[in-house]
Amino acid sequence: MSFATVLPIAATCCLLTTISAVCGPARSAKQPFSTGSLKLWYKHPAREWVEARPVGNGRLGAMVFGGVLKERIQLNENSLWDGHRQDTNNPEALKHLPEVRKLLFAGRNREATDMAGKYLMGNPQRVNSYQTLGDLWIDSHVSYPVEDYRRELDLETGIVRTSYRAGGTRFVGEVFVSHPDQVIVIRETCDRPGGLNTSFRLTRQQDAVTEIDPAGKPDYRQIVLRGQIKDTMPGATPTSGMKFEARLRILVTPGRGTIESTGDSIKVSHADSLTIFLAAGTSYRGGDPEWSSRLELEAAAAQSYGRLKDRHLRDYKRLFSRVAIDLGHTANESLPTDERLGAVKRGAEDPGLIALYFQYGRYLLISSSRPGGLPANLQGLWNEHIEAPWNSDYHTNINLQMNYWPAEATNLAECHEPLLSYVESLVEPGKRTARIHYGCSGFVVHHLSNIWGFTTPADGVWGIWPIGGAWLCRHAWEHYAFSGDRDYLAKRGYPLMKEGSKFLLDYLVEDPKGRLVTCPSHSPENSFRMPDGSTSMFTYGATMDLEVIYDLFTKCIEASKLLGVDAELRDKLQSALTRLAPLQISSKTGRLQEWIDDYAEPEPGHRHVSHMYGVYPSDQIDVRKTPELAKAARASLEYRLSNGGGHTGWSRAWIINLWARFQDGERAYENVQALLAKSTLPNLLDNHPPFQIDGNFGGCAGIAEMLLQSHQGVIQLLPALPKAWRAGRFVGLRARGGYVVSAEWNNGEAVRVFVKATRSSECRLRLPQGESVEAIVESGKSIPRHLTGIDSKTISFQVAAGRTYQLRIRAGGIGQGR
Repeated sequence: MSFATVLPIAATCCLLTTISAVCGPARSAKQPFSTGSLKLWYKHPAREWVEARPVGNGRLGAMVFGGVLKERIQLNENSLWDGHRQDTNNPEALKHLPEVRKLLFAGRNREATDMAGKYLMGNPQRVNSYQTLGDLWIDSHVSYPVEDYRRELDLETGIVRTSYRAGGTRFVGEVFVSHPDQVIVIRETCDRPGGLNTSFRLTRQQDAVTEIDPAGKPDYRQIVLRGQIKDTMPGATPTSGMKFEARLRILVTPGRGTIESTGDSIKVSHADSLTIFLAAGTSYRGGDPEWSSRLELEAAAAQSYGRLKDRHLRDYKRLFSRVAIDLGHTANESLPTDERLGAVKRGAEDPGLIALYFQYGRYLLISSSRPGGLPANLQGLWNEHIEAPWNSDYHTNINLQMNYWPAEATNLAECHEPLLSYVESLVEPGKRTARIHYGCSGFVVHHLSNIWGFTTPADGVWGIWPIGGAWLCRHAWEHYAFSGDRDYLAKRGYPLMKEGSKFLLDYLVEDPKGRLVTCPSHSPENSFRMPDGSTSMFTYGATMDLEVIYDLFTKCIEASKLLGVDAELRDKLQSALTRLAPLQISSKTGRLQEWIDDYAEPEPGHRHVSHMYGVYPSDQIDVRKTPELAKAARASLEYRLSNGGGHTGWSRAWIINLWARFQDGERAYENVQALLAKSTLPNLLDNHPPFQIDGNFGGCAGIAEMLLQSHQGVIQLLPALPKAWRAGRFVGLRARGGYVVSAEWNNGEAVRVFVKATRSSECRLRLPQGESVEAIVESGKSIPRHLTGIDSKTISFQVAAGRTYQLRIRAGGIGQGR
């Protein structure tokens, strides 16, 4: 990996030198220290989908099984959704909203729930599924026993490789998805002349036909799969379903093999090598899938395999190589990935596997979310179903947001862009829903959405949760906070936050005690026990609502001050904050209340930990700033876990981030281990169950949060370092305020730290307990620094944009880790 993307040349050389002093000579400038193998590898083909290896370029995706006689490559295109754009708003909602509120304030929750379910829902109250594009089947005629089999996914290149020997011949297959050229590329070779004898087919479960393109030439043929989804949504027409096409071209070296069509397949005989290109498109946004797939295929096929691969590698490595991480090593690193995971499930520790899992999360984000495309959905990009679990949609009460938790911190800000653009696309439909359903200005999004701009309540009364849009607005602020890009804030971020704030200003109402609350409200998907023994989801002023509102209003106020705009709106937001119902600590249990009243829970181990939003991803509850609330929140988390919480992958991932914010490295590490042991599939994808990708992204973010935090205006190094990671290093993590940080530690103490500033400012930095800063060096000269007065371990110093600063550390000798 190259430091050039995160450090200037002088600092790169310095860092390579200092790391080399501890770790021995660097292998090369592109690999400054050993991070262990960044390959997922296996000794056998995938037996089912959850063992296959994902590849993608943000738009096109594939799951590669690595079969020998019969290979399956399952295909996806991220805009291939059932349904169509439609008006799902319910004009009846607004007239019944006052009565629902009146019933909730009177404690008549069951009646309020029944009325809301009847009158406040969208119409229809569902979305249709994201769908598979189909499957590529490759039948190879190998007549000898297979030996020396290996399939792998190399995270440093984004390339899947399958190799084996049969009858003394070595066969090798490579698969990658090129972002520059927008095609899936497959290369098959063997070391015996004429040794490749292979057939190819494209299939789909329904709504598609396959044909052989008659325009083929002697050295290539094409298979075309085209179809149209049968739209089943109300208001559908024969032409409203999504059209799609996949176009496959198979090339052989002229004179080095034959190629012919046989029915719906193409057969290649006696070839030395094969190059296969697959392009695909849909009619989303009015596109012509035939034209786009044909154009992309022709452009790719005009290039050599070597050039396509080189373009892919340059593009992919530009993103992936920004960050390196080393958490320690064990003998298990020589084992296949599934065997390493199996050992962890039996109680083993494998810090190298955790580092691999972290980088796998970054790989998945690069592969499923690129600028100009759609955001990663519940399964990221990879889905083999026509009707996917939970429609593989955009769930906005945790899952979509969690997908993007690692984007900024792990140096993949570009991969955040699809989410930011998508949220902006929801503003106009969300304004219409806000007006029709609630009589409010601004925009609203409820608990799920799709690519068609769906913003109304869906699924059931738990879908009447108008906080999804406000939570998504936080991502706009985070994008600014990490970059300091005022132009983005002024043109895109603040206008989005403003619309979200305007809705909430209008939606808030007085409760019987005169406090401003949301109504109706609930804590996502959870329920509580009423005094009469009945259970209810519906209430007013649920804790998470109050935390999200506080978060958005305070950030909107700060943005308006920075930009010098909207003083009147700022005053309204500030006034509403003074009247907002406060967060409350139960006098009976000492826990942070999840609801405005101190209700008991029928499911105390519920998968959602929604009232923890104020701890993470927000920072309004902080161990130093608000110690009493932090203590109560910690008690709530402990109670949830003691009753079986964290039993889904994404829930466990959220818990890692929470313990990191509580600066409890041992509990955070315990839950990293649990995520791998209980909620990770053989291919390292997250298991809800079934597969959802959010746990991968949340787990990746949690590992980063254990190593570096940057809320409350301070960079905190190694804030939740467990004893299991007593020595290690990372390069290229980002901190809010416009910083890129690299650090090395030993015996639980920082020994080398580098901070690159992307803008001029005052940098405030806190070291782990036990060390102090001897000097801060820039261009070989020490610069002034001083204590900020926050605590004895927090220093501040002025930085200039584009400069890198080395902190010379003096160890304190504590050496207890975290």
